[in-house]
Amino acid sequence: MKILFIDAVHPLLEISLKQKGHQCIDGSTMTMQQLLEHLSSIEGIVIRSRIRIDRQFLESASRLKFIARAGAGMENIDTEAAKELGVVCLNAPEGNRDAVGEHAMAMLLSLLNNLKKADDEVKNGIWKREENRGLELKGKTVALIGYGNTGRSFARKLSGFECQVLACDQYIFGFSSGHVKESSMQEIYENADILSLHVPLTDETEYMVNKSYLQNFKKNIYFINTSRGKCVRTEDLVHMMKIGKVLGACLDVLEYEDLSFEKFDLQHANFRNSDTWKYLIDSERVVLTPHIAGWTFESHERISEVLFRKIEALELHK
Repeated sequence: MKILFIDAVHPLLEISLKQKGHQCIDGSTMTMQQLLEHLSSIEGIVIRSRIRIDRQFLESASRLKFIARAGAGMENIDTEAAKELGVVCLNAPEGNRDAVGEHAMAMLLSLLNNLKKADDEVKNGIWKREENRGLELKGKTVALIGYGNTGRSFARKLSGFECQVLACDQYIFGFSSGHVKESSMQEIYENADILSLHVPLTDETEYMVNKSYLQNFKKNIYFINTSRGKCVRTEDLVHMMKIGKVLGACLDVLEYEDLSFEKFDLQHANFRNSDTWKYLIDSERVVLTPHIAGWTFESHERISEVLFRKIEALELHK
């Protein structure tokens, strides 16, 4: 097969595909026009998030058999159109689930134990112990919204901390085990101390976390988002932090990212001059990272391993 790499991924995928006799074309620096010129002869596409693959794009690729997304989310691909046109869509959430689980854990522990604040203070000659007294995870109730690959990974990481883990997923059932309890949203609203998102970005989940959603929680909560930025209305989150409903936030993803996740969307509501953004960067109760939860050296290679196995398993070229 002739396979077009629209984004750069770990070289293991290209090496493995070439060893099987496939032709790989590097389109990672091509313009959209250059990509379109290749489409009529392409049978496979490998992509991360550089461009949006819509129906028009798919209809131009008359020989296309599969799209392989190097990551978990599929929101930049019109999967319904692909299905109608007989194009198989693959992703690799298995490749970075442990990276996301570990990162969520690291952010949470940093927030609860004031690690960022304390580190900055000590490096500036400030020694405050009482002001940096932390909180333990033991005895807390952690609620996971979504129990797919990353939700399960985070639940496993939490299992050694002697906290209760509740999970709610609209599409997965019967998953209760020794370290997680399948729960309703009502049970989560009643009991959660910490809320962590593990959902894709869809019409259902876009801006799912807003004022009315957060007001449902009986307790004041800590919030973690390693899913997608646009699952959260940031202005509402900040409002709920200001009134004390949200005690702290760990945000690896932001509403203000552009499609590629490689930079901020500078057109997004002039965010850098907004009060919402200023609050996030000034607050000692917020931990921010640049969409790197699934971005480890190990996951980079593992994603290519997973995609290669899935492409080979398709048997479309045999």
